[in-house]
Amino acid sequence: MTTEPATAPRTGAVAALADTLTGDDLPAYVYDLTALAEHAEAVRAALPPAVELYYAAKANPALEILRALAPHVTGYEVSSGGESAHVREAVPAHPLAFGGPGKTEAELRRALKLGVERFHVESEHELRQLAALADEEGRTVDILLRVNLPVADDALGAAALAMGGRPSPFGLDPDHIAERCLPLLTPGGPLRLRGIHAHLASGLDAPALLAVATRITDWTRNLSARHGLRLTEVNVGGGMSVDYDRPDSRFDWAAYGRGLAEVAERNPELTLRIEPGRALTVYCGWYVTEVLDLKHSGGEPFAVLRGGTHHMRTPAAKGHDHPFAVLPADTWTHPWPRPGVRDEPVTLVGQLCTPKDVLARRAPAGELRVGDRVAFALAGAYAWNISHHDFLMHPRPGFHYVGGGATG
Repeated sequence: MTTEPATAPRTGAVAALADTLTGDDLPAYVYDLTALAEHAEAVRAALPPAVELYYAAKANPALEILRALAPHVTGYEVSSGGESAHVREAVPAHPLAFGGPGKTEAELRRALKLGVERFHVESEHELRQLAALADEEGRTVDILLRVNLPVADDALGAAALAMGGRPSPFGLDPDHIAERCLPLLTPGGPLRLRGIHAHLASGLDAPALLAVATRITDWTRNLSARHGLRLTEVNVGGGMSVDYDRPDSRFDWAAYGRGLAEVAERNPELTLRIEPGRALTVYCGWYVTEVLDLKHSGGEPFAVLRGGTHHMRTPAAKGHDHPFAVLPADTWTHPWPRPGVRDEPVTLVGQLCTPKDVLARRAPAGELRVGDRVAFALAGAYAWNISHHDFLMHPRPGFHYVGGGATG
């Protein structure tokens, strides 16, 4: 957390809507689609025109989010049969890339019938299974082999989450590509190898991600040359950093775009593709709730909020204190004193019967009283969609969309 109370929601539209939500209207997610579209447009403008921009739908698959991004992205990355069908229906004109480990036969069949344009193959077994299904369907399927490339320890040292570069369930061991996979990719067969995919880590800054992208493209070019493969694509993944301690900071897309332009110039035969998720949508969403109770325990104040980590698991999943702003409410109708604190660090918790239901610990909040609303920023990604919604069976939050032609 910052040493000062977090700033209020970035847009007037969000603040205005949040001000109308009281009582049983809360908790609620509020998304600003205009802010999302402006951010996505700026990201696209920072990238070289030839670099393809895919959105990783797992970050937030809401229909309104997917459609707001459509004018600014090349396609969408999906990671399950359910996501494949959902995203295809939401934005049918855009290509899909199907990744993720443990794809079932039913999921692969469904993706084939949906006409998924790219498959990121995670293992030799998956390669064989997809080949058999594609042959059965009479299809020629374009694939990228997901490779778990080793990288120097210091390259991923700052990563918030490492998916590769070390022993991992994700991707193929690069030593097995030539021996075990390439012999299965015969000319005229049902699978057509287009290139390499390698998403190694999340939470990296622009220089670190550029170093990883360089490593992936160099390895792909060398593999292609050694085996006469004529590979044409490389997907360097996502993983752009989002700093929850500094909610106003952003990933340096301009520097990243300049670096990718240099990578592309050195590898003119390869189409570069990136697939950010969190870094595109996280800034457009807020989780708005209210203070139900405020009490001291062991000399420390605790604010009990409607909802909690069963609605927004992000702080529990990442082990951080989530940035928020206090939206004061002046109405108090009870005959007893209104509980509150002023200039005292307060821990914000939810309604769950577990001490892990914590959204922010000992956070500066200025003045905070029962009945005030609290707006948690950076709630546009990996928030509602990764939460354990049904624990204790509390009511689900509302969902509101402002800007960008939203209807509510």
